[in-house]
Amino acid sequence: MTKKHRVVVAGCGGMANTWVDYVIGREDGEIVGLVDIHLEAATAMAERKGLSCPVFTDVKEAIASTEANLVFDVTIPSSHHHIGIAAMESGCDVFAEKPLAESIRDCLDIVQTSNRLGRTHAVMQNRRYDPRIRSFRNLIAEGTIGRPGFIGADFFLGPHFGGFREAMDSPLLLDMAIHTFDQARFLLGANPVSVYCHESNPPGSWYEGNAMAVCIFEMSDGSVFNYRGSWCAEGAPTSWEASWRVTGERGTAIWDGHGEPFAEVVAAADHTDRFIREYERIPGKPVAMNHTFHHGCLDEMFAALHEQRKPETDCSDNLFSMAMVLAALESAKTQSKVDIVKWINAAQRGE
Repeated sequence: MTKKHRVVVAGCGGMANTWVDYVIGREDGEIVGLVDIHLEAATAMAERKGLSCPVFTDVKEAIASTEANLVFDVTIPSSHHHIGIAAMESGCDVFAEKPLAESIRDCLDIVQTSNRLGRTHAVMQNRRYDPRIRSFRNLIAEGTIGRPGFIGADFFLGPHFGGFREAMDSPLLLDMAIHTFDQARFLLGANPVSVYCHESNPPGSWYEGNAMAVCIFEMSDGSVFNYRGSWCAEGAPTSWEASWRVTGERGTAIWDGHGEPFAEVVAAADHTDRFIREYERIPGKPVAMNHTFHHGCLDEMFAALHEQRKPETDCSDNLFSMAMVLAALESAKTQSKVDIVKWINAAQRGE
């Protein structure tokens, strides 16, 4: 018999709508409680979605009152550590919005608590669940271009959000770069080893903090990942999925974030004495997915619970994507290269 997921949703702002709509559509899911520090926000969500469940301001009280076994953490980033730990200690698994937490110590605490209690804690990395990036990854994983040595991502957009982002110290790295960094790990199947980052706030920026960054990561497979990004770049915007180039032994794989990926590799009939060789184009193979982005990631999270395995975006994996963000910030602050492995180990020792 399929286990019934009794879900408490923590955080009833705009982003929670997607999460609530998703579980309403599952036969094995039921929303049994809504939590928000502003009770009126939880009440409004219940009315908007036609839910008859009780509302709360405290997640532990909500879990105890409803016998929930799963918590959706859709709160603000500064609450993710508290909500995640409280939910797991109260006997629930957790599916959370990014980021995992705001500090490397808090990220490690979530991972350690998950392991100690045997609870699932998974993070929403919705950009993994795009058929195009799956096709792009397959091109690389199948050896089409040979062993990768370089992966580059360009992210240049000019969104005028207004509000809190324009007052943040490092809006690009803190609020957005996690997506691109996680995509790079996903494409390579590799983890970060070190990073050098320079961030700045260029002329014409409408942000108070640094809205532009350049990062050089050494990866565990021996490749180099170069991130170039700006959130105050007017004109000729890239996709929100970034624009990608991966070079390998035999060729190059390209995805502009808009269309379909492809590779160009040395033609089989080419002569090795050419100054510039001839290339043949290999299109990425389409990837079928029932759901994409947020719903695709949630599909995987629920499937992992049913199959009693760790989900693809389990906190123990997502720790390394978040470490890329936090170590890049540390590098920018100290103007020095950060050894990410040593930096994580030092955090584990409480240094």
